Amino acid sequence: MDGLDDVFGDLYSDVDGVFLFSPSGSYYERFKAIEDVDVVVVGTENAVGAETFVELPLSFDDLTDRIRFALEGALEQDVIEDGDELVCATSVFSGETDTLARVRADGEAHTGIYDLFVKSRADPEVIKSVLELAIELGQKGQKGKPVGALFVVGDAGKVMNKSRPLSYNPFEKSHVHVGDPIVNVMLKEFSRLDGAFVISDAGKIVSAYRYLEPSAEGVDIPKGLGARHMAGGAITRDTNSITIVLSESDGLVRAFKAGELILEVDPEAY
Repeated sequence: MDGLDDVFGDLYSDVDGVFLFSPSGSYYERFKAIEDVDVVVVGTENAVGAETFVELPLSFDDLTDRIRFALEGALEQDVIEDGDELVCATSVFSGETDTLARVRADGEAHTGIYDLFVKSRADPEVIKSVLELAIELGQKGQKGKPVGALFVVGDAGKVMNKSRPLSYNPFEKSHVHVGDPIVNVMLKEFSRLDGAFVISDAGKIVSAYRYLEPSAEGVDIPKGLGARHMAGGAITRDTNSITIVLSESDGLVRAFKAGELILEVDPEAY
């Protein structure tokens, strides 16, 4: 009768490396002692003092997002190479390592999730909250109807200087933050009207109804996208912000950074 190694051996045979997600010190040392296996520790901090480490800005509860970010981060840092076969050891059901997944590093499948969260001024939790809000709007719309929305996150002072109000700012004297369920309901309601939301690095809602006025010269966006995406791309070239844009026409969520499109998400497939 075959043993477990006979059945599952292909899962970890002939791999180029192992990703350990937030391992204990003893678990890391056991893998480190294995010859001819490159070990990469992935986590929100390098608690085990690993020689090769990829930092997660968030814990990423979703396993797919966790592994996708680790792959893109490792490729970006030249820790792994395109085409490498890797085993990912992580936790899904408990605080201990309980799940293995075999994946192939594919540079062509770059999603932009690493670029969105790394080296941005804004707090990663704020970026995550805004991205999830845009995705939820894309899934459900506003009162059942498709809507478009533009969120500018980070470097709020400079963004305000490069924009003008379209109407009264309902957040002018408030101290509310994105991610609060009640605040998110307000943002969804205001998304029906024109203008961008401006959000600080720490998540404070600075303004709604802002008309962005950066120059569009030199900003390259995909064909078919309109003024909302052009403004969203241009403001990130002129400031240290990122923008998250929900398209009313095709329903996709896109993120811009440094004047470039770095992420495209279909809310229905998220």
